[in-house]
Amino acid sequence: MRKSVFTLTLIAAAMGLSACGKKEEAPAPAPAAPAAAPAPAVLVGLAIPETHVERWVGDAEYMKKDLEAMGYKVDVAFADADQSKQNKQIEDMVTKGAKAIVVGSVTEAAAQAVESAKKAGVQVISYDRLITGTDAYDYYLTFDNFKVGQLQGQAIKDALALDTAKGKNITLFAGSPTDNNARFFFDGAMDVLKPFVTSGALKICGPAPTNSADATWSKITTEGWAADKAKARMETLLSGACKSVKLDAVLAPNDTLARSIIGALEQDGKYKTLPVITGQDGELLSAKWIMEGKQTMTVFKDTRVLAKGTAEAVDSIIKGAAEPTLTVKARVDTTTYNTGKKVVKSFLLEPVAVTKDNLTKELVDSGFYTADAVAKGTK
Repeated sequence: MRKSVFTLTLIAAAMGLSACGKKEEAPAPAPAAPAAAPAPAVLVGLAIPETHVERWVGDAEYMKKDLEAMGYKVDVAFADADQSKQNKQIEDMVTKGAKAIVVGSVTEAAAQAVESAKKAGVQVISYDRLITGTDAYDYYLTFDNFKVGQLQGQAIKDALALDTAKGKNITLFAGSPTDNNARFFFDGAMDVLKPFVTSGALKICGPAPTNSADATWSKITTEGWAADKAKARMETLLSGACKSVKLDAVLAPNDTLARSIIGALEQDGKYKTLPVITGQDGELLSAKWIMEGKQTMTVFKDTRVLAKGTAEAVDSIIKGAAEPTLTVKARVDTTTYNTGKKVVKSFLLEPVAVTKDNLTKELVDSGFYTADAVAKGTK
């Protein structure tokens, strides 16, 4: 009995020592709070006028890429040169909650949609084409469009040696009468050429306006920048007013129209050698034709830079800046671009004249096209 009591005492003591030496377990950690959902990306709309002029597709791609890199969600809509369609697209962007919309307008009737957007608290930036008839936006980004025309006029002056030549023949084309830029292009070109028209060194075949305010300017315009209309008009000139003369130059406002005019000239047996023909936009097929000697020049407007500047302007405005802050080089103009209701602050980028001599440097070395694409005229 004494032995059993002694044994039980030892066991109890051992258990007590064990209990005293046992480490206390740490409490289980509390479950982590669920991570907050990221804020939805701010929506920006890009209302683009058309796709039949090559450069507009590129403009949309560049802007979308730049804006997405800044963290924005981007809605792109092409209007197929239909202003009613574009206005509906702008309204849809407002409904979707866009905080800013970049508008390359089809016609001046874009003002209706722009004013509706402003009432909804949406900021609008006019892109490359001035939206007239409204004061519902504050900023316009484009190239120096008067300078574009001057570069075209200078190319004709140099190629025809107008300082010393006499009796050279030219016919005139202008862009769409609903595109405010068309007036700047033409007036810039005639700023260079008019003195030679006055002196007789340059004779105009067909309608002969010397500025866009002239009543006959509408007779040289090309509705909707449509290539087929330019070609039809060139064919009419060749069989009519210009039948008895050989043209030394054609003032063509962009590459799309230049190529259609060349097509008409090539069908006329009189033109074994093509006249001097201007252009604009640095389109790929025109680049090929310049290298082949069919088109004389184009005015290159690096839309990668314009797109970047526009994306920066959008970002500034959405973040509440007093006015856009751009890293791209642009001349600020506060006097020229009047919508009819206000003068809009404009950011003007520099265009570049491109001929066979500098095409590789400007279009290939800059990375805009590959040499292979220029050689083929297609990507």
